[in-house]
Amino acid sequence: QVQLVESGGGSRQFGGALRLSCAASGSDCNCYPLSWYRQAHGKEREMVAGISSTSEMLNYADSVKGRFTISRDNVKRMVYLQMNNLKPEDTAVYYCNAPRDLWTFYNAANNRLFGWGQGTQVSVSA
Repeated sequence: QVQLVESGGGSRQFGGALRLSCAASGSDCNCYPLSWYRQAHGKEREMVAGISSTSEMLNYADSVKGRFTISRDNVKRMVYLQMNNLKPEDTAVYYCNAPRDLWTFYNAANNRLFGWGQGTQVSVSA
């Protein structure tokens, strides 16, 4: 089992930047691909970025491509999401998890291997 704890959220204005962090603990956590998900109020959870266990493969939702960058540090057991050029539509609670399929964006709520952490709130004002 892997435990995931997200941090780094906050409030920014349109065009601002934030860096989210996710600490992974538990056995073999470096063996899994990891993804960032988000859930806006009243909307379904969506996967926005994913990274393979060796960082060789990256995948981004079209809505964040070119603005967000996912990375990981397997020594520190951390995964990061650098978010630039933030938009109000990025406002959501952000979560990390290991996806069952790194390349599948639909049914994001079930495309995960472990329980959800508490998430971290990102709020972007116009």
